[in-house]
Amino acid sequence: MKISASIYSNKTDLLENTIKNLHLNGADMFHVDCNDDIGVFNDFKTIRALSNKPIDLHIITPDPEKYFPYIKKEKPDYVTFQFEEILGKLQLPKTPAKYGLAITSNTSIDVFDEYAECFSFILIMATTPGKSGGQFNKENFEKIRAFKRRYPEKAVHVDGGVNAEVSFILRNMGVDVAVSGSYLFNETHVGTALLNLKANETHSTYCVKDFMHNKNEIPLLIYENCQLKDILNSIETGKMGFTILADKTGKLEGLISNADVRKGLLKHIEDLNKVNINDVMNRTPVTINENTTVKEMLEFIRNKKFPISYMPVLDNNEKVSGALTFFNLIKGEL
Repeated sequence: MKISASIYSNKTDLLENTIKNLHLNGADMFHVDCNDDIGVFNDFKTIRALSNKPIDLHIITPDPEKYFPYIKKEKPDYVTFQFEEILGKLQLPKTPAKYGLAITSNTSIDVFDEYAECFSFILIMATTPGKSGGQFNKENFEKIRAFKRRYPEKAVHVDGGVNAEVSFILRNMGVDVAVSGSYLFNETHVGTALLNLKANETHSTYCVKDFMHNKNEIPLLIYENCQLKDILNSIETGKMGFTILADKTGKLEGLISNADVRKGLLKHIEDLNKVNINDVMNRTPVTINENTTVKEMLEFIRNKKFPISYMPVLDNNEKVSGALTFFNLIKGEL
């Protein structure tokens, strides 16, 4: 996941020093908030003189067309328009920039449908647009998952309340870019803050249930009713590499992964007709409670002597409430 540093969040230093510091400490791009202020384009020259990293422009205005000449001239790498401010259908200028649509927490991802052909990403505003220092609204975790299911080929950018813990969650969810401002400049050293955003995790505010795949989003079968064919179809259509089995009350019976299926087949390789559900089911998979904090979850995983790619999430009654997967996190760290 790339970090787009919100340059105007630094209220205590000159822009030149801010750009130099961010460039030297590994920021991936520079986020420029344009709150209906053409004057921000004057800063492009300063940025480009000090760094060759991409400029990520976020325009908040009811009249985006007046900015088109400046976009064509200054050529930002990313340009995002705030949906709630737009009056009428937006016609984009032809430039090399990647265009995105920004929405607030209260706006449905459905509004992206109208722009899907011309926008390459969505920017989900997890706090108030254009203001620094707010707390991440956890309802946006579900919005991110929903958007990625609907538009798997589109990128997801997130802005607002991104600290070390939120960054870890977003990396695990496969978010492409996170915008960070206050967190970067409130830390003692920008380099430490960027390292936390890209690789580390500190204190916990969020629980597993805040960002897990919910029960209706995972491959899940009722054990009493399913056959081996049902399990194979569930693994195939679920596209997560596993399916979870529960009893009629929702309590976990076991988990069947691609690896479990291979083991079952090898066990009866001379006569595959003998393979049954018990041959392929792991009745004691690693699980985690939905109220576990991020910090507790990481400690739990670190203490395991084998890698964990996914695991069922249970509520306090041992019923399946969702699942965690770590594929995006692994990909994002490469």
